Order: sequence, then C-alpha cells, then structure tokens
Amino acid sequence: MQSNFLSTTLLPIALGIIMLGLGLALSIDDFKRVIKYPKAVAIALICQMVLLPAICFFVAKIFGLEPALAVGLMLLAASPGGATANLYSHLSDGDVALNITLTAVNSVLTLFTLPLVVNFSLDYFMTTDQYVPMQFSKVAEVFAIVLVPVMLGMLIKSRLPAFATKMDKPVKILSAVFLILIIIAAVYRERVILTAHFGTIGFPVLVFNLLSMGLGYYLPQVWRVEKKQAVAIGMEIGIHNGTLAIFIALSVLNNSIMSVPAALYSLLMFFTAALFGYLVKKNKV
Repeated sequence: MQSNFLSTTLLPIALGIIMLGLGLALSIDDFKRVIKYPKAVAIALICQMVLLPAICFFVAKIFGLEPALAVGLMLLAASPGGATANLYSHLSDGDVALNITLTAVNSVLTLFTLPLVVNFSLDYFMTTDQYVPMQFSKVAEVFAIVLVPVMLGMLIKSRLPAFATKMDKPVKILSAVFLILIIIAAVYRERVILTAHFGTIGFPVLVFNLLSMGLGYYLPQVWRVEKKQAVAIGMEIGIHNGTLAIFIALSVLNNSIMSVPAALYSLLMFFTAALFGYLVKKNKV
C-alpha cells in the first residue's frame, strides 16, 4: 500500500490530538487511584490484557476469518479503551473516576502488550511469506505518538490547571471531530474492501463487540464489584481506540484489509454502547 495523506498525516495528527485531550484530563492521582480500587482495576486489566485477546482469537477461529481480517480483529482487541468510554460511562451513571484510571493505566500498559499480541497474531494467522513482525522503530513510533501527547497534556494540567480546564472541552470536541473524520476517511478510502468483506467480518465484529461489553460488565459483578464500577469496566472493555488500530494497520503494518475490523467496530460501538448504556441505566440488564 502506498503512503497517502490519511496514513502519513491525518492519522498521526488525529491520534496526537486525541491523546493530548486524554492527557489534559489526567493527573498523577489517576494512577494512584489504582490503590483505591484494587479489585476493580485488577479485574478490568485481566479482562483487557488476557481474556479479551483470548475471546477475540476464538471468534476469529470459529468464524474462519481470512488471515488479514483475523490479525486486524486481534489488533483491535489489543488496543486500549479511549476517551469515548469515559463519556458513555458518564451518560450511563458509571464510575467515571474509575474509567479515567483504567484509561490511564491501559494506555501505558498496552504500548507494551500490543506488539506482543500483534506479533503473535501475525505469526499464527499469516503464512511465512506474509509474516512481517512489528519493527522496533515502528513500535517506538507508536509509543511516541501515543505517550508523548498524553505526558504533554498531563504536564500542562499540572503546571497550568486553569488553562487545561479551559482547553479540556474544546480539545474533547476536536478529538471527537477527528475521530469521526478518521472513521469516515477510512471507510471511504477502503470502501471497496469494506464492501467486499462486510459479509465476512460484519457479524464477527458485532459478536466480539457484544462479548467485550458483556464480559466487562458481568464478570466484575460475579466478583461483587458494585454496579457503577461494572458499568465503567463494561464501557472501558467494550469501547476500543479504533484510531490507534487503524493507524497501526495502515501506517505500521501497511495492510488495508487489517484496518477493516477497526473501522467497522468504530462505527458499531457508538450504537451498541448507547443501547448498553440505556439498558443498564434503566436496570434492564
């Protein structure tokens, strides 16, 4: 795939702004809050880091996805939650403080676990001549694009709290606009591939989305985590950073087909998360 404006310019800028916005809402206290919610955080991290990739792997195997789509789905599973999860959690009466903590911790941890999951997926699903592991330089590039803006946002918040508070809402709006633009651009650019593979990947993506949200919501309750925290974990596990997954598929792995699951998931999750939020708020589930 040749380099283009979407993969070389728009995606890195969008990711940078989204992660900067996340940093403006974070502080060191969000990481310290792990001590306050040890059980909830531990369960959420086990779901995110262990159970989610395992479930995704079996979904890919059960539906017999072609290798590139299977890797794309695994890439999505390995991506952290995003600021969108915080918004949906707030609208659904979830524990937003826990969401912010999970987003902060996940964003750091997945920078290390994501390459492991992706390289395993490439090695398992792709043939020998198709398998191209994530190079260290590309991992470092993702690390920089994701972590540096977050740290910059946190630095601004700590040094200029009034300015950070003033900029929080505009940056969130800009992040949401960029997120929508990325999804539209990716869908339009890959419309032929999306159309060709929708029948194959559409239902597996929906199944994975529902399983992710269900796992994040019900498993914590089995371990007697209060409902507000279960809602927060459900949103965090069910909503993924599709922009990051699309960026890695197009810019790091140079494979358009691998971006299809993330593009579809990013569209579907807005509707499934809204329905999930409505049901939990009305005590229907």
